[in-house]
Amino acid sequence: MPEARGLLTSVRTLLGTLLGMAQTRLELMANELEEDRLQLIKLLIYSLLMLFFFFLGIALLTLLVVTMFWDTNRLLAIGIFTAIYLGIAAWLTTYVIHLVKHKPRLFSSSLAELVKDRAALEPAE
Repeated sequence: MPEARGLLTSVRTLLGTLLGMAQTRLELMANELEEDRLQLIKLLIYSLLMLFFFFLGIALLTLLVVTMFWDTNRLLAIGIFTAIYLGIAAWLTTYVIHLVKHKPRLFSSSLAELVKDRAALEPAE
């Protein structure tokens, strides 16, 4: 009977250790998710503010240049600004597609730790 008790104690200890490791990994994943969420909100707010002031500045610059050339070449000025804006939009579109395709994997740190844990628990050959 003492052997069975010792085995049961060992199994309980092992299960406790495994549960503790799982809890630690889940907490790490939750922290990563929270950090990503906060970073995304911060990025969104600053991006919206940046875009607002950028578009306001571009609109006022366009208005200034078109007004300067109103009597002589207003259509040329409008056409040049249109071409510039469309070129910038095309470049930004390709850049955003690149960013989306090369986005880091979510929970990469947690997954790496789980791989290490699994390797540590596998029997050595």
